[in-house]
Amino acid sequence: MRHADFAPLYRSTVGFDRLFNLLDGIGGVDGDAPTYPPYNIERHGENEYRITMAVAGFAQDELNVELKETALTVRGEKKPVEKETEFLHRGIAQRGFERRFQLADHMIVKGADLVDGLLHIDLVRELPERMKPRKIEIASAAGSKQIEGTTN
Repeated sequence: MRHADFAPLYRSTVGFDRLFNLLDGIGGVDGDAPTYPPYNIERHGENEYRITMAVAGFAQDELNVELKETALTVRGEKKPVEKETEFLHRGIAQRGFERRFQLADHMIVKGADLVDGLLHIDLVRELPERMKPRKIEIASAAGSKQIEGTTN
């Protein structure tokens, strides 16, 4: 259930429809959200982030990280086991998964690595030059001249 009505904002803004659609999508019930595999999102600086996912039991070739526009998708697919094993207790999940992350504009995936059952995905925000703050020089009127003309 969504608690905010964005309709008034649609009338007075231009180009923010993607943001409002994203906020509308977040309004789902938390009980429906997948909880496997567990993950952390860390901030390592003003523009650097890291997603860490616990993927115990998955080999590097069983994981796929894909970026399409602003959607980062992480998939894990276990290869079939040749020998059937009898488990007395099975606490380590071996099921496949798909986890999606919506990235902000100008986010770039620097790389991904798998260490000790943790998949680390490093991200950085790289703003284009036109979006970075810049100082605008103010011209002085003292050096201006009037060219041939009379004032009345």
